Amino acid sequence: MLKQLLGKFAENRAERMLAEAGLSILQRNYRCRQGEIDLIARDGDTLVFVEVRSRSRQDYGSAAESITSTKQRRIIAAARHYLATLPRMPACRFDAVTLDAGAEPVWIKSAFEDVG
Repeated sequence: MLKQLLGKFAENRAERMLAEAGLSILQRNYRCRQGEIDLIARDGDTLVFVEVRSRSRQDYGSAAESITSTKQRRIIAAARHYLATLPRMPACRFDAVTLDAGAEPVWIKSAFEDVG
């Protein structure tokens, strides 16, 4: 339960940060069989898939370190699923917003790429 609350808090904080930076939030918690995307936003003409990660403790590494290659592949697969629903293919990027205990959120633009 605490983990879910922390996750919801982190997503709210990330959404607010991105909106204040001028991004339009299009969707939250997009789910499909392939995976989940925490936030989908528009930054000008670019569609941005955002992974939000938080850590209350550093025992197992930072929030950024928790975005493993397996997690990246799932996000990319979910993004492909989402893109298949659109009438045309926009420019895209994968960002991350990380929140580590006691620190301000960090927005990492182009955190990883679709290499497939």
